[in-house]
Amino acid sequence: MEQIVTELRKIMKFKETAMEGDVVIIAMDNPESIVYGLVTGFERDTSRKDEWYHVTLQLLLMPPQEVTWTLRVPQFSGEEIFTMGGDKRFIAPIDFSFTHPPLAPMPEPMEKKTGLRLVK
Repeated sequence: MEQIVTELRKIMKFKETAMEGDVVIIAMDNPESIVYGLVTGFERDTSRKDEWYHVTLQLLLMPPQEVTWTLRVPQFSGEEIFTMGGDKRFIAPIDFSFTHPPLAPMPEPMEKKTGLRLVK
């Protein structure tokens, strides 16, 4: 998981904290996968002494799937790799203001011969 997170940090820019409406990347080791999720809500878990939150995510799968995970801030803001049920997970909010180097310009479309001619 550590290597996957290192590679993700090379190709994506992450925000420092997640907010409602953010798109997050979720890496899991069992099953080994990377998915996107939309943060749809946070609710403080008052039953715990430390600061834990019920984080509701809409996993952007087919079909979309809603999950609510109880996490600490470092766990849903990309600060640490954590485990759920013994399986490693990583969640980080994506910073879409990150710009990639410009791509090569698109080639000009070839002229199509239609067999029709313009008569004025």
